[in-house]
Amino acid sequence: MPSSAAPDSEIWALVSYIRSLNGGGTAESARGNPESGERTFWASCGSCHIVNGRGGPLGPDLSHITQNQSRDQLIRAVRDPNASIPDGYRTVTVVTRDGQRIRGVRKSEDAFSIQMMDETGHLRGFLKSNVRDVVSETTSLMPAFGPDRLKDSDLTDVLAFLGRK
Repeated sequence: MPSSAAPDSEIWALVSYIRSLNGGGTAESARGNPESGERTFWASCGSCHIVNGRGGPLGPDLSHITQNQSRDQLIRAVRDPNASIPDGYRTVTVVTRDGQRIRGVRKSEDAFSIQMMDETGHLRGFLKSNVRDVVSETTSLMPAFGPDRLKDSDLTDVLAFLGRK
């Protein structure tokens, strides 16, 4: 299939339409209270994740996540974010020559430079010749939201919010 120059919104609309032909995905997300889930999402997740153009840029955009991932995959991602870290969101720490440690997610890297989004959501670039170390981490910046931090019913509500059309 040739590449498309269509805007992301048009591509997602097409994906949604094609998926609707199969009738899949919507029954799982129908459980829960989307209004309550929206409140919980913006209180706990919205500073890092975007939904429909609103939120923080540090984590993946979740506007269409329920169309791409099953309920079980989403629950696992929330409960254990270290289990599967998406490309473009791998944690890295850049150590400057003066010892300052800047932690964030790697966006791009080559032999000479690294670009990252720091924990405050700012894009930063570094020439490797000007840094002491680049540490690739194995953990996600996203904290684990276990049942002690996010009740199962609240997680069900958040998934209902994310699955709402």
